[in-house]
Amino acid sequence: MAGFRSLARQVRDPRCDLALRRYSLRKCLERFAPYGHRATWDHLCGRHRIDPEDRAPDPARLVAALEELEEARAVWLAYEDNFADRRKREKHDGLRRPGHIDDWHRRTWGGNGVARCDTPTEHPSAPLAEVLRRLIGALEAEPGTACPVCSDTHIVWRQDLEHEPWSGPVCTGCGIVVPQPVLTAEAVSAAKRAGRRELASVA
Repeated sequence: MAGFRSLARQVRDPRCDLALRRYSLRKCLERFAPYGHRATWDHLCGRHRIDPEDRAPDPARLVAALEELEEARAVWLAYEDNFADRRKREKHDGLRRPGHIDDWHRRTWGGNGVARCDTPTEHPSAPLAEVLRRLIGALEAEPGTACPVCSDTHIVWRQDLEHEPWSGPVCTGCGIVVPQPVLTAEAVSAAKRAGRRELASVA
């Protein structure tokens, strides 16, 4: 099975036909897709003006999309290295029990679904690397009451998410499933109340 870097070389290789280069970019998303596979693909296509169904897109646009993905991946890999170093230090100091961030991080290891968007067409518009920097900054700071990506405070608890954790707080501003560790207990409670109100209005 080809790794991310091997697939990235195929995306850049002018000797490969465009269909293969496009396919290789899609396969990169099986290794790293911050919003989830479909939402990350929709994001890249929108930002780089690639028709999602075009089997032979402009190679320059494919490479630009790959470069955005690679920059974001570098940001995330640096975070994972720092995370691993921190856990080693904590274990050395006798702190064996993982915290809330560790629970969340375990589900996103490798960068898949870091800022998952449950609806593929609803995702942040900023570059992927910037979104991840904002998210990482929030993970390393005190919990807050707003979405770490877009600063929207309208966050609603959803019970029917398509992927693990299956339920959680979703930002109505940018569409990400907000990691619970970045929110205060009060913000999580407010999101749950908002979710119940939405369910009641639909019923």
